[in-house]
Amino acid sequence: MTFIDKPSQLPQAIGAVLHAAFPDIKVGSHQDFQGDAEQTGVMVTVEGNGPGIRSREGRKAHVLAISLRAMVAPGALPFDACDLASQLMDLVLDNRWYLPQAQCDLPANIVAAPAVRTSVETDYDTWTISFTQTLYLGPTLLDDPTGQPLFACTWDVSDIDDPAQYKPLAE
Repeated sequence: MTFIDKPSQLPQAIGAVLHAAFPDIKVGSHQDFQGDAEQTGVMVTVEGNGPGIRSREGRKAHVLAISLRAMVAPGALPFDACDLASQLMDLVLDNRWYLPQAQCDLPANIVAAPAVRTSVETDYDTWTISFTQTLYLGPTLLDDPTGQPLFACTWDVSDIDDPAQYKPLAE
């Protein structure tokens, strides 16, 4: 397991695990699926990135909304997409994608549903598995670049994110 330093490494890690789990299925991003509706595959997409609560070590949290779009080729059996979505949900559950536990929480809010083509039609050949996963990025507070423990009281500083306004801890 290697430490990661940017949110884009989560979908890459997910893709690598999906490739290993489903070697006969195309796995990729939206760029890999442009104009290709003839092949069974899973498209990995980041739907959003929001702030979360820092880790216990002080790393900044990024809560990523991820979707896995499971598509079956034309002519597949009626519930093949549903079955593929179920297999993906089982894989997502309790998976950190070989990322360090200190940097990657378990997936949460896992939901699978058939895709909607228009406001009245449902596409049962495409299912979307959605979930959120929190990444903790950056240095720990103990590895602060100044090398010494600092503190600040919110009522004493104008910007709590400005390291220059912090003071060293008294010995």
